[in-house]
Amino acid sequence: MILFPAIDLVAGQVVRLQRGDRSKMDVYSDDPVAVARDFAARGAHWVHVVDLSAAFREDADARQKNARAIAAICSVEGISVDTGGGVRDMAAIERLVDAGAKRIAIGTALVRDPAFSEAAARDFADYVVADVAARDGEVRIDGWREGEGVSAETLVADLRDQGFRHLVYTDIARDGMQTGIDVEAYRRISRVAGFPVVASGGIASLDDIRACAAAGNDVIEGAITGRALYEGNFTLEDALAAAL
Repeated sequence: MILFPAIDLVAGQVVRLQRGDRSKMDVYSDDPVAVARDFAARGAHWVHVVDLSAAFREDADARQKNARAIAAICSVEGISVDTGGGVRDMAAIERLVDAGAKRIAIGTALVRDPAFSEAAARDFADYVVADVAARDGEVRIDGWREGEGVSAETLVADLRDQGFRHLVYTDIARDGMQTGIDVEAYRRISRVAGFPVVASGGIASLDDIRACAAAGNDVIEGAITGRALYEGNFTLEDALAAAL
């Protein structure tokens, strides 16, 4: 199983939010490239980078700082970058491909612009990832601030038919809260998708990582860990070992 240590960016700073709430933000570093290099030195092969400034439609200065940080992280030797946040058109995908990203997540546009998401799945099949976040089974979009009245399973079925073959599923109620994971939720989403998903939200311990790995590569292909790693619940080395 792939372990994705997370780097969430606001105006070039490494942060973590609680349940996606911009007002509940902890800053962990003002040097995201150094964080990525440290992850690589300690054995990580992938990193999950989220452009929260783009997702929240923040000012141009904040977005530019994040864009520079993402491009620099993509240049870190030994690391493959899975990134997203505010990807709403083909130009954004092309910019991230040119920067060196290996996976590019599409979130809000999956719901708001299905024609774009379908075209992205067709034209950038090797890059795009469906980024589905839900609270109580309902999909949330626009930085998780809005509900669209559609169930996660309905959306995932549509995305499967569009041709997506990678999917991150975030349990918003658990994200950034270190409350543990719900493996059964990932089983359900994987069953609907027809392919394994990346688990996001709630990892608090090595046992959570082991539980994801134990579900099997046909259910969970990877797991994202953020706050628990930054706050020292476990080391990256131990997390990588638990993911095997």
